[in-house]
Amino acid sequence: MNTPELKKNFHDLIDHIDNESILMSFYELMMRRTNSIDGKFWGSLTKEDQESLLLTLEECEQPYNLVDHEDMKKKHGKWL
Repeated sequence: MNTPELKKNFHDLIDHIDNESILMSFYELMMRRTNSIDGKFWGSLTKEDQESLLLTLEECEQPYNLVDHEDMKKKHGKWL
């Protein structure tokens, strides 16, 4: 299926949905996907959120913040 055909089919599908909840779910999904392409998601975050994510990235790269995989399996084995 090529892009124009895919777009047409997608529009047709949306046109036949009368359930507002389903339409809102489609809309939110498409907005999230659109914002995540080419770094747009990063630009949509507040400065505070960006700084928090960068700090989290730094912290997860520190060996003393890491938990051994085997230890995690022992601790949470009943949910695995």
